[in-house]
Amino acid sequence: MLRILLIHNFYQQPGGEDAVFRAECALLRANGHAVETLEFHNTDIETGALGKLRAGLLGFYNPGSARRLRTAVAAFRPDVIHIHNLFPVGSPALLWAAHAAGVPVVMTLHNYRLICPGALLYTDGKLYEASVHRLFPWDAVRRKLYRNSAVQTAAVAAITGLHKLLGTWRWGVRRYITLTQFARQRYLDSSLRLRPEQVVYKSNFLVEPAPVASAARRANHLLFVGRLSPEKGLHTLLAAAAAHALPLVVVGDGPLLAEVEACAAATPSVQYAGPADAAGVAAAMRHCRALVMPSECVEGMPMVVLEAFAAGTPVLAARRGGPGEMVKPGSNGLLFEPGDAEGLAQAAHSLLADAELARRLGEGGRASYEALYTPARNYARLLSIYQEAVAEAAGSGALADTAHRPLQPNVAVEARVLN
Repeated sequence: MLRILLIHNFYQQPGGEDAVFRAECALLRANGHAVETLEFHNTDIETGALGKLRAGLLGFYNPGSARRLRTAVAAFRPDVIHIHNLFPVGSPALLWAAHAAGVPVVMTLHNYRLICPGALLYTDGKLYEASVHRLFPWDAVRRKLYRNSAVQTAAVAAITGLHKLLGTWRWGVRRYITLTQFARQRYLDSSLRLRPEQVVYKSNFLVEPAPVASAARRANHLLFVGRLSPEKGLHTLLAAAAAHALPLVVVGDGPLLAEVEACAAATPSVQYAGPADAAGVAAAMRHCRALVMPSECVEGMPMVVLEAFAAGTPVLAARRGGPGEMVKPGSNGLLFEPGDAEGLAQAAHSLLADAELARRLGEGGRASYEALYTPARNYARLLSIYQEAVAEAAGSGALADTAHRPLQPNVAVEARVLN
């Protein structure tokens, strides 16, 4: 059995990364491994201009985070460290501290932050890959991809760019985990210059799937669950629903709330159900005809798609990112081109008008879950990745190539830096 230190930097708003972090922690403990966690929180960032400046500087190298990791390693003595997110409070200092301690690191890439400051490979309603190959993506700064701010975008780009130059990303992590094959290829093609064996694919999983509902208990409507924001394809979905009277229930909250409410008020077939907790989402999933995922950004592996598959609910998705890989047309759902309202409506009508097709695709979704997304399958894959990282570190020292080791911070002066 392994001793595993799991690390995660929580954002201010809860998200799917948090759920995956907790689920993998529970999964590893259930299988007998000794697991400790080290958590960082964006709520700890000071407010005001000075606080933002301090947070930006600490994003390059946070000595406090490095000290916390050294303390945790000394007390727990892990065989491997698995990081889910280190931005911004954890910072790349975690990788340097882990290297100094001689502990191999595995890191899950939940988004595209290391190769695109906006993290989504998306802007102005379109796929955006101009920054993938750039050491410093000036175009991303010009477009204000991070929080619609040139200054903040430049800060993120500078942090990732500096550590590209130092070799931190290339030599500080033994194995990167991507959630899709698309993401794996983009990272391998990027300015990070990662080795092919360094980037591996592993799906997410669902711990407690909802029971499959019979066709007789399902209403004949589409369901959208997620953040109400442009990159999720809400404009395309609402346009299709309004133009073709598609029966649609929308669950969630976000910046497009007013537009969703206006569409629901003007379109009898559209209902806004408000936000929902996990139980509410599970109930909605069991009683709809199909889940619709019109995302125009490059999604990772949305948990809501796994929930749909497990519940025997077919998925109608845009042909992009994780959902575009997970959905197999004619097997567990249907696909349409991103941003194509007419294509979405046509696929939706196919499911809404044919209960037998919906039933068959729903059964295919459940089969996909059982074959690909169960805890047992995920555990086996995760364990093999850890074992690869540990074996590689044992066979070649703390880093794979001593000629490209990242510069080491001066531990003696860390306590005086930004304190």
